[in-house]
Amino acid sequence: MSLKSSAKPSKPDFSLESAHNGPVCGLDEVGRGPLAGPVVASCVYIPKEKRGLDFVPDIRDSKKLSSKKLEYLFDLISEHFTFGIAEISPQEIDEINILQASLKAMENAYSQLIQPPAHALIDGNHIPKNLPCPAQPVIKGDSKSVSIAAASILAKVTRDRLMRKLAEEHPHYGWERNVGYPSREHLDAIDAHGITPHHRRSYAPVRNFLEHGATKTQRALAS
Repeated sequence: MSLKSSAKPSKPDFSLESAHNGPVCGLDEVGRGPLAGPVVASCVYIPKEKRGLDFVPDIRDSKKLSSKKLEYLFDLISEHFTFGIAEISPQEIDEINILQASLKAMENAYSQLIQPPAHALIDGNHIPKNLPCPAQPVIKGDSKSVSIAAASILAKVTRDRLMRKLAEEHPHYGWERNVGYPSREHLDAIDAHGITPHHRRSYAPVRNFLEHGATKTQRALAS
């Protein structure tokens, strides 16, 4: 009989930050997969003297937090830590591709810090080429570094708020629920109502609608 592990999932900590001399920031982006809306990146620097604040242990990968917890932590992170937030539009995503847009958003978020940190921890396996400091890519960084996790929270809440606002202007697509991801509701709405200026034309379902008058999903159902 197998026994289930009783170990709790690991939480991000400051081990990676403490391995470097000088100020270290975390960078993360949100919104690579959606069919609509910008990609948003955030940069967060947490000074050593603020690492012991009461809410810091609650910071973790934004995908593992409820909407209520995300909003709560967004307010505290933005109040107590140094941060930058940047977005790249759907039009620019189409021009330079989503990977380059994500990296550019990180560069722009970093550039907003008045006193840029000496080292950056980047979620993922790519480093923005124009980042003016040494950087370390960290796979699944939002589950390992508190700074990266904090950046993921700011980026996600910012983008979710934006998509909810856009949903008021374009109510057919369910963006207040799917935040632009290719849910069935979203794909059906593209077929019924077309695309908006906020859609990414280079993404397959949108491109298929422009070329064939139907998303790939609807074409498959019709065949």
